[in-house]
Order: sequence, then C-alpha cells, then structure tokens
Amino acid sequence: MERKEFLKTALLVNAAIIAKPLLAMAKGFVIADFPLSNNNVTYYKKSDAPYDLLRKGFNKRIEKFPQIIALCSTKEGVAQAVKYAVANKLPIAIKSGGHCMEGFSSNNGGMVINLSLLNKLEWVEDFVVKVGPGCTLANLYNNILPKQKILPGGSCAGVGISGLVTGGGYGLMSRLFGLTCDSLQEVTMIDGKGNSVNSKDNPELLWACKGGGSGNFGIVTELKFKLHTAPKTMQSVRFKTKNATAQKAKQIFKTWFEESKLLPNHCFSACLLNGKTVYILLTNTSKTTAAVQRFINTLSAASQTTSKTAAQPLATALKTYYGRQAPMNFKNASAGLYKSFNEIEPFIEEVLQKVINTPGMIYQVNTVGGAVQNAEFEKTSCFAHRSYFYFSELQAYWETPTQGNKLMARFEEVQQLFSKNNITAQYRNYPDVNFKNSLQLYYGTNLERLKAVKKTYDPNNVLQHEQSI
Repeated sequence: MERKEFLKTALLVNAAIIAKPLLAMAKGFVIADFPLSNNNVTYYKKSDAPYDLLRKGFNKRIEKFPQIIALCSTKEGVAQAVKYAVANKLPIAIKSGGHCMEGFSSNNGGMVINLSLLNKLEWVEDFVVKVGPGCTLANLYNNILPKQKILPGGSCAGVGISGLVTGGGYGLMSRLFGLTCDSLQEVTMIDGKGNSVNSKDNPELLWACKGGGSGNFGIVTELKFKLHTAPKTMQSVRFKTKNATAQKAKQIFKTWFEESKLLPNHCFSACLLNGKTVYILLTNTSKTTAAVQRFINTLSAASQTTSKTAAQPLATALKTYYGRQAPMNFKNASAGLYKSFNEIEPFIEEVLQKVINTPGMIYQVNTVGGAVQNAEFEKTSCFAHRSYFYFSELQAYWETPTQGNKLMARFEEVQQLFSKNNITAQYRNYPDVNFKNSLQLYYGTNLERLKAVKKTYDPNNVLQHEQSI
C-alpha cells in the first residue's frame, strides 16, 4: 500500500484495539442480547476516541452524528452489525470511502457500518480480481496497472470501489471499456436481515448492483471484476480561454459539443467554465487519428492557448487526475445528461452568466457515449442513461461559511434552470438532495424493478438515506 493508505489503516486498527468497547449500559438505546465488540467488528459511540475520525467524510460541509459506528474487519462482522442494528431499531448507512457528495454514507442517530478495513485485493485469474468494498481507486490502480491491467473507474484516488460501482462508475476510460459496473461479474452482500447472499444465486441482484445505487439493497462485502488490457500511454491536450463573456463561453461550448461527438472511443474530453475562464481537456490513449487532429485544430482556433503533454505511461498520467485528498467544503452534483447541445442551447447562456458572476462555481460537461452505449451492457445493468453522449456537473468550493451560503444559494438557482428546462436524466453518483423526484431522475424506467429487488433483500428498509429506494 502507499504510505498514506498504510498509516490510515494502521490508525484504524490501533483504534479498534485500544478504544473501549461499547458498553451495554450505553445511554439512549437498549442493547439486545448480542456479543458486542470482537475480532470481527468494533462498535464506537460518541465518547470513544476514534468516533470523530471515523464519522467524518470527504465533504466538510456535511456534519452527521450516528449513534454507533461499527468498524468491520470481516464479512461476519458486517452481518453481526446488521443484526445488532435490526435488534436495536437503528437505521443503517454504509461507508466505504466516505466520498458521497451528499453524505449518504453517514446518518444522524443510527448506525454507520464502516467498511474501510475490508480493502484487500485478490487475484483470481490473469484478468479477474476480487476486491473488498473499502479498496480505494489508488490502491486498486497500484495493484493492477503494474500488470498492464485496468478497470474503467474514476479518477479521484480516495474513492471506495463499492460506492463507485454500485452507482455506475464513470471515468476517463469509460468510452473505451464501459462503466465500472460493466466489468462487475459477481457481488457478495449482507442483506437487511444480516444474511450473506451472492449474486450467483440471483442474477437480478447483480443487475441491480450495476448502477442501482449504494445503500439500497445490502452491504457489499466483496466484488469480482473482469479487468482489461491497459493502454500503454496517455496524452493530454489542454485549451484555455481567459476573460470569456457568457456569449463567448457559449460559442466555445457549442463548438466543443460539435467536435467532441466525433472523437474515437480512446479519447475523453471535458469542457468547463471556472469563473471567466473556459478550459477544455482532451485525453488520448492511442494514435492521433484524423478526427483527433481535427478536434485539436478546431478547438485551438476557438481558444486562446493550447498546451500538450508528451504521451506518458498510463500509471503516471492517471495520477495527474487523482485530485485533492484532504477533506474540503464543496457542493458537487449532476446537472443533467444530454444527447446534444440543442437541449441546453436556449438557456445555457444564463447558466454561464451565473457561473461567471459566482467565484468558486464551476460548470463542466464530459463526454460519455462510446462503449457506455454497448447494447449488451444495457441488458445486464440497471444504469438507465446509456443513450446520452454528455454528462454535466455543477461544482462549488469555498473556505468560509459566508462564502458557502452564497454559493449554495446560487447553486440551487442554476439547478432550477436545468429543471425548468426539462433536463430530467441525472447521474446517481453525483446526487443532489434538492432534486425533486430524485429516484425517477436517477433510475428512469428501471425504478419499479429496483423496488422489487429492495423488497427482496431489505423488506424492512433497514438500509436508508435521504434518497434511498
């Protein structure tokens, strides 16, 4: 493991050893007749030293205080924690990496099942691995890239694999290999009654875990993935235009939409407005084809500056996009999936003007399409938005509460513009608690089928959060 991962794991293990176990006379709830902390699971309440470390997630904006945190080191520990929660009528939230943008991996007054210690990776075959839910993307890539293998995951290094894949999983390699969930072959899970179940016994469970959202059906304890041969290199090209007006930014976005749709699957691109600056990113893991060169030429002409990196080894290039590792204050949410610029053209200038007027806010659109639209992948997963070519996100970052209040208010104004203009497809891994009818936005026509899976594995709704099924 990288040094940071080692230190984090060592800290949690040491905390589990030295902290006081949860006592039967703990205030505020009645303890059922269960063995408490043991080698499989350690329970923490608010007065225990590691509680505050364990309860916090990546988003500093969100403060939640569960009654109990169950730090599990085995699958058996997860089952024991679920039975404990059921007996004591505690709703359960699930935390693997803690990166949920709206804090669904924690709760107030319930139990959080922390899976960070279930982070092992086991090689089954040359192109097959079994991974624990707490394995981070950085840990995964560190294990598989030296063997020239890749899983099409995201780019943020600290994200836990379980939350990523159960929401779909999107990143730089998606157009080439599909979503992360499209490489998922098997899931082992503890259901809402504390029973261990495996998707081999019910293909419907595997279907639901491929995009059906984390924290809905059970607690994933192991995932089996098929890997792909990794591209050897990645090259990046960046375009920048400063001091853009809303009209100028709109024109660049329109040009980018027109050209990016022609890119081959081995390319990814994003176009974003941050303040008054328009940035465009192009990554390429293969040859510079005529379509790629045309994109570069056209966007260079539309932008003020263009810079290009040499083709780098993939492991080196990916680390460029690992992002900040320390927790921060932010709001980041899906702002719709689109098939073309036509869907947003009537109102996008107003959106861009609000972004220009709001320091700290970013509007970004990313390419999808490619292998994400594979018909076979669509049959075997519940990810509902494969027909779209673009995925957008709205972001806001701040340091002080005053800045945060202003940004959150403006953020909602922009989201309402998309909603009023009939943008109705949203990506589950970028949730927004203010979405009305959120489950329909995330799951579309698959929602009723997912509700049936929920009824099978968690009929008493033990696993719940603000936007759970």
